[in-house]
Amino acid sequence: MILDPILDMFRGKAVTIPPLDGAFRPNTRLDDAPAFASLAEPDNLLLADGRLLASSGNVIYVIKVGAEPAVIETFSSPVTALALSPTGELVVGIESGKLLIAGKEVSLPAEIRCITALAYADDGALWLANGSAEHTPSQWAADLMKKGASGSLWRCGRSEIRFQKVAGDIAFPYGLHTMGRDVLVSESWRHQLIRFDGATGNRSTVLTHLPGYPARLSPSGDGGAWLTLFAPRNRLIEFVLQETHYRQDMIEQVPPAYWIAPALASNRSFLEPLQCGGIRTMGIHKPWSPSRSYGLVVKLDPKMQPQFSLHSRANGTRHGICSVAEKDGQLFIASRGGDRVLAVDLVSGGL
Repeated sequence: MILDPILDMFRGKAVTIPPLDGAFRPNTRLDDAPAFASLAEPDNLLLADGRLLASSGNVIYVIKVGAEPAVIETFSSPVTALALSPTGELVVGIESGKLLIAGKEVSLPAEIRCITALAYADDGALWLANGSAEHTPSQWAADLMKKGASGSLWRCGRSEIRFQKVAGDIAFPYGLHTMGRDVLVSESWRHQLIRFDGATGNRSTVLTHLPGYPARLSPSGDGGAWLTLFAPRNRLIEFVLQETHYRQDMIEQVPPAYWIAPALASNRSFLEPLQCGGIRTMGIHKPWSPSRSYGLVVKLDPKMQPQFSLHSRANGTRHGICSVAEKDGQLFIASRGGDRVLAVDLVSGGL
């Protein structure tokens, strides 16, 4: 209603978030999972030629069980997206806004400066998610606090040499999953998954009211997908997002690490918000307490509806999940907040 902003001054405005229930019911599966490898803030995972690749900062590593991660390639700025072309070439997006295919830079439109995800379709087309027209991938918190919605979706056909813009006005597209000619996009700041028609660019909402901020998507063996959520929603952050003047003062006066905003990890400094009162009792961090960081992976069926989820709760350490990869009945999970790559057995683990 057009009168809502006026009426809210008198009646107040409730701040609500979706509950962790049903397929999102909390558990400790991520904290119980064995560590496959130790790696500082692992971000992107990719299966290439039977190998598991993981990005950490500006380096791509190959990860093997029982061995130290080995460096594959180093770049001039942090790696923000990975993909494998149909011909086996490594496709890399980096923080500076450059796109490299087999080590060679690809010409991009000037609007693309925040590559957050890459995915190839069955027809050989390369899809690209541009998270923001104003911020780099590492500045995602600023984009959220400024209520950014300048993200866009791009496509380059198999026989084409330039990317064409498919859609704009996306609030930080962070993940891509191709479905024939169409593509599924995780829209982080609006907490939903959107499907875009590859021919017309028309969009339709597939899954909404998610309890966190969705990140990357990856295919599952049964024709569905895995969805990662890199941080949870909570009432305090939702309230701050409604307070324009407070947010502006916070952005100008407070270091980003201490903003009342989602985080990839928490409880590392006494200057952070959300530490006392309902968070800790008798020195014990309550697992159900509100938190700026969380670990959450969701299994989606072929219709892209949630089936079950894996959690690292408020008192856990495997937070900031941004990427997963499934291989031979195992699910590999990159925890940026926990500095670990985890391995979950999908068969013996009862999943």
